[in-house]
Amino acid sequence: MRTFLGVDGGGTKTDFLLIDETGQVLAAHRAGSAYYLETGVDALEAMLVAGIRATLHDAAMPAEQLTFAFIGLPAHGEDSALLPRLDGVAATVLPPLRHRCGNDMVCGWAGALAGRDGINLVAGTGSIAYGEFEGRRARAGGWGESFSDEGSAYWVAREALNLFSRMSDGRSQKGPLYAMIRERFELRGDLDLCAAVYGPPPLARSEFAGLAPLVARAAEAGDVQAQAVFEAAARELAGLVHAVRDALSPPSHASLPVSYSGGMFQLGDLILGPLRSALRVSGREYEFVAPTMTPGAGAALYAAKLSGTPLSATAIAAIARRCGAVQSAGDA
Repeated sequence: MRTFLGVDGGGTKTDFLLIDETGQVLAAHRAGSAYYLETGVDALEAMLVAGIRATLHDAAMPAEQLTFAFIGLPAHGEDSALLPRLDGVAATVLPPLRHRCGNDMVCGWAGALAGRDGINLVAGTGSIAYGEFEGRRARAGGWGESFSDEGSAYWVAREALNLFSRMSDGRSQKGPLYAMIRERFELRGDLDLCAAVYGPPPLARSEFAGLAPLVARAAEAGDVQAQAVFEAAARELAGLVHAVRDALSPPSHASLPVSYSGGMFQLGDLILGPLRSALRVSGREYEFVAPTMTPGAGAALYAAKLSGTPLSATAIAAIARRCGAVQSAGDA
């Protein structure tokens, strides 16, 4: 019986899923952040090795019996000098010819679309779009929070704090967001927000992104400026989809499936509604579909594909029933 391990690394959590060729789940495990730019590569390696061992142990399976594994990592492929080190993070626990590392965007795509041609948006702590069409691959976004990750939870939080500063200065009218941020950081004065964000210690990337649900609550409370942040986020995310579509060069009349993964989409129609609208008015043909399965299941599905023995439609349906897509706040 062939077995496949999928590892979906994210900014806040990492999911491990072991399946067999029939789509049966043999073991699952969850660990912490795989964002090595924040944790360091040594910590990433220790977390992955421990997680893989725990998953295999739960299934009573020696590593030598594993057919193939795919490990999706945030920011993989974005530092050529570091790539050999990242590609070897699991070498001490998995046979070198039976696993491969790649960017976690692939996990989201494979899970959301069950491996079929189309585009997937990931919007959690960061943001990126990835798609495949007739063997061609393309990505857009995902350049990091300092100057990219448009439409992500981090981007929404940054825009909201900018809005708070404008409300405080009198450049914008105060709305519910203003009081919510003051309460969240227990500010004695508005300028104390600088110390809360910049430190010491500075607010961690995942903590910063964790402010997005607060912005959502402000929007739901009627703050029109907070609502505008999510409308702008949707336009940015739609732009990522358009860029990937253009790079994939499908026929102009083709209706390309578009799906999504990541904690931003847990906010529901606050982001999905304007995103659908932004895709619809673009003049391009899209089929907007809900994700089929979790990114962790997508990683396992992709491992089977890389092994040269992709799962059957029956097996894919079985794993989708067991691992239907559920978004988690802050996921990336």
